Amino acid sequence: MSTDQPQDDDPFRQKPPGDLPPYGHAPGNGPPAGGPYPGGQYGGGPGPGGPYDTGGPGGPPPGGPGNPYGGPGGATDPLAGMPPLANRFRRLVARVIDFLIVSIPVGLVYSAFTWDHWDPYRDNTKNTGLTVLVAVVYFVYEGLMLTARGQTVGKMAMQIRVAVLENGAVPQNGPGWVRAAVYCLPWIVPCCGFVFWLINVLWCTWDKPYQQCIHDKAAKTVVVSTVQ
Repeated sequence: MSTDQPQDDDPFRQKPPGDLPPYGHAPGNGPPAGGPYPGGQYGGGPGPGGPYDTGGPGGPPPGGPGNPYGGPGGATDPLAGMPPLANRFRRLVARVIDFLIVSIPVGLVYSAFTWDHWDPYRDNTKNTGLTVLVAVVYFVYEGLMLTARGQTVGKMAMQIRVAVLENGAVPQNGPGWVRAAVYCLPWIVPCCGFVFWLINVLWCTWDKPYQQCIHDKAAKTVVVSTVQ
């Protein structure tokens, strides 16, 4: 009669719980119960696991081999604890709304003062003047809105907002104005300004992991959804 015991590598043997890989939740390793933004509209407080993670229970599992959420032996997930990144289509629609809000009234006022001696199809000098005026007004509009609440009218309509990448705060003062300047003011530069603007707005289509445009990188901001 054979006394051989079952081999440990038998794939059909049911292993006791102690042999299973850990995938539970430990305190201090998950996103916030009240939201990812410390002290902001989403609630929560600072903690480990990423710039938006508040370290509350019930989130991603602790680090380990093959664990995408980071920790010893695992890769850090840069999006851990953050709200969803804003949909690119929503970002585009928000820009269209904001551009119409600025350009239509500015164009009407400009036309009223130059109507008798301006041919939009031939007078390149006055066309350039209108472009500069729209760019400056858009810069002021965007800078004021972003530093006040992180949203323009278009972003409010699309339920997205701009947040400081480090902590999710409203980009008050410098970051908001830098973001607005890098987006708007290149329009003033003939030819090259349009090329830079086009590359800028397309940058988010291939940027990883935060889907930032160049103006986001300059201001260290990210665009996120406000819908939880």
